[in-house]
Parts: sequence; structure tokens; C-alpha cells
Amino acid sequence: MRTPVYELHIRPMFRATDRAHMISDLDLWDYETVVAQADDILDRLENGQSPVMPPITHGGPWPEEWIELFRRWKDGACKRLELGTATYTFNQTATAVTITATGTFPSAGCGGWLQLDSETDAAKTYVLYVEQPDAPVSGTPAAFTLKERYRAADTRSVFVRDATGVQQLH
Repeated sequence: MRTPVYELHIRPMFRATDRAHMISDLDLWDYETVVAQADDILDRLENGQSPVMPPITHGGPWPEEWIELFRRWKDGACKRLELGTATYTFNQTATAVTITATGTFPSAGCGGWLQLDSETDAAKTYVLYVEQPDAPVSGTPAAFTLKERYRAADTRSVFVRDATGVQQLH
């Protein structure tokens, strides 16, 4: 069974309405806060400790499988994704734009991808994520080439956020 990851499995379960309801006590979209308050959050989910999370008026209690997923994440390593580093190229043809990230993973067994993180009318921002393996893997870190492609008609500015900060590609 896969180890739950905060950005992939836990954070998406906290809806904007859940966050708004709990913001005076804790920020459900902040990894460090969720880790520090994981026991309290689980107690609110399982036992209805006040304030109940999420309240009946705002979506009601989580299904048992969501609670179990949160418990497995909390009782495990509270795994999260890392930001990678790469060299980026931006290539535009008549029909498509391709963003390419080239680099080497930080350790053997890692995986990674470029993910669209946010969009506005003027810009789109991608994030370079790296996922460490659940258990250490011996060997040499692998080189990677990751690509994202979209229509050439999309002329917005393009940014990539990685471990070195935010870089504008176009």
C-alpha cells in the first residue's frame, strides 16, 4: 500500500470551506501546522471534539476511509513532496509550447514531475516536485527530463517554482 503524501493525499481533503472554518485555530493548508496539530485534527475528525471538523453545515464528517488515510499519514512519516532543481527550456512551435526540465534526482529511487500549480489571465506557474521513495534505495541518482506541453495559442507568461525559487521562462 502506498505511503500517503501530504500534497497528493492529505491537503486535497481539506476543502476551502474546511480551512475557512478552522483558520482561527489552525491553517489546514500549511504542512507544518497540520503536522504539529495532527493528533488534534484526528481527534476532531474521529470524536467530534469542538470545533467539529468539518461541521455538518459545511459538508459534514469525513468518510471513514478519509479518516483512515489521515491516520496512516500521521502515524507514518508525515511524508511530503520536495521541490526539485533543474535547468529549464521553453520551446514554442506553431502548434504547441513545451516546457522541459532537465536535471538529476537528489537520490536513487526518486520520481518527479512538473505540475501546473496556479493560473491567472496573465500567467501560469508550474512546480517541479520530487517524491522520495518510501525506503532508501541504493544506487546512483537518475537523470531526468520532464516535459509539459500546451497549446501555442496560450500566450501567458510561464513561471516554474523549484527549490531555487521562482523562475520566469516566458
